[in-house]
Amino acid sequence: MRIYQAKNYQEMSRKAANIISAQIIMKPDAVLGLATGSTPLGVYRQLIDWYNKGDLDFSEIRSVNLDEYKGLAADNDQSYAYFMQANLFSQVNIRPENIYIPNGMEEDIPLECSRYNSIIRSLGGIDLQLLGIGNNGHIGFNEPGEAFELETHCVKLTENTIQANARFFDSMDDVPRYAYSTGIKNIMQARGILLAASGEAKAEALYKALYGPISPAVPASILQLHNNVYIVADEAALSLIREKGCLDAEEERP
Repeated sequence: MRIYQAKNYQEMSRKAANIISAQIIMKPDAVLGLATGSTPLGVYRQLIDWYNKGDLDFSEIRSVNLDEYKGLAADNDQSYAYFMQANLFSQVNIRPENIYIPNGMEEDIPLECSRYNSIIRSLGGIDLQLLGIGNNGHIGFNEPGEAFELETHCVKLTENTIQANARFFDSMDDVPRYAYSTGIKNIMQARGILLAASGEAKAEALYKALYGPISPAVPASILQLHNNVYIVADEAALSLIREKGCLDAEEERP
């Protein structure tokens, strides 16, 4: 596990984008596992900037998104399909046929989960999986629970996650209560994992994920068992880790 420290959100975004751009350059037809939410927005802006400068080519890249709200169509402006189109796909030269996102409108849960697992397998797995981390330690929509979810599943969102996502909706009642999400097994089978974190609100979750016991109560803690993980976090997100003496100011964990 490697921890890269950044001063602020902007530097964190650039450092995380550097890792993704290296993957794209080294393997132009790489399979990228992509995430949504506020954390990766800066990462995507940086990738778009480098694409516009001619430094990156997405024409052969395949993308597999972590999750999608159940019950939201792809053209709903709060769906993750819409988010990805607005914040990345429409601004680079990725081919539409190479974009894969769970179908939030599929009512047959086993069918959709099986379909999405089959897509990931057919692509040969994920080369680099981008993750954020929730305030409760969730990755994707793998919420704290009694056991680690394995593959794609439909999850009932916790109240903590619903409240965190409410800022994107007109009211709390509009926030979906269920989502399709790739599972811990899908994530852990990725050849590389990049977790980005910013802000003091993520400090406790990040500390528990990296230095606490491995437990489904903190889903991100499973990343301790992966042999190729990059953590890119700003000073605020690393504040508790540094306070606990786990990470010196200039240390990069091997």
